[in-house]
Amino acid sequence: MPVAAPADDCRVQALDALRGAAMVWMTVFHASFDLAHQGLLRGQNFYVDPFWTLQRLAIVTLFLFCAGAGQGLALAGQLGWTRFWSRWWRIAGCALLVSAGSAWMFPASWISFGVLHGMALMLVLVRLLMGSSQRLPVPALLALAAACVLLPLQWHHAWFDTRWTNWVGLVTHKPVTEDYVPLLPWFGPMLLGALAGRWLAGRAGAGAGAGLGRVPGLFRPLVLLGRWPLSYYMLHQPVLIGLISAWVMLRPA
Repeated sequence: MPVAAPADDCRVQALDALRGAAMVWMTVFHASFDLAHQGLLRGQNFYVDPFWTLQRLAIVTLFLFCAGAGQGLALAGQLGWTRFWSRWWRIAGCALLVSAGSAWMFPASWISFGVLHGMALMLVLVRLLMGSSQRLPVPALLALAAACVLLPLQWHHAWFDTRWTNWVGLVTHKPVTEDYVPLLPWFGPMLLGALAGRWLAGRAGAGAGAGLGRVPGLFRPLVLLGRWPLSYYMLHQPVLIGLISAWVMLRPA
């Protein structure tokens, strides 16, 4: 559950720290999932138990909000499409790797449209909606974010239930997959994050942002962690799975 970080010259420490905290939470969640998958954490159902499903909801929301905020800061800093595409291709490439890896580990529930796939699409949409000279006004963007969240709760259709169409999100039931982050409702949190990032940039540009977003030294490790979201996301699960598998093989019978 990664987040595309803003460019180095458009950073806010508090945003990096929030992203870093989400990454720590994600690591604990995935470690628990991996332990359960190996039979070391019994009696836990990560697919239906609200204790786990609500945590996933909160973690993904945090990540997408931070991704949107980073993009809002980048847009306010007038970072162009060239810089955007250079980072976007990394996310898209890693999304393909996630699909391939999940197909190997979970052939019956492989990831066709998870958080990286969703993020790649949503980041482009954010730039199209907020980056042009004809960008939508804030009330319209807020209304669109609300519509993204509410529409899947009110309307769905079986046509969206296939792997080719479920990326929209208007499914009649959740698909059998290890990760599913469709456009609806998840574009809502990212769009709200982009608006928050633009607001932060405006505060700083107006002179009200002196020290804006700085965090105490205690949280600096989270700031550092939050600046490497994609690399950490791609590496943490293989490391966790390797460590837990090694423990299973080496522990006394």
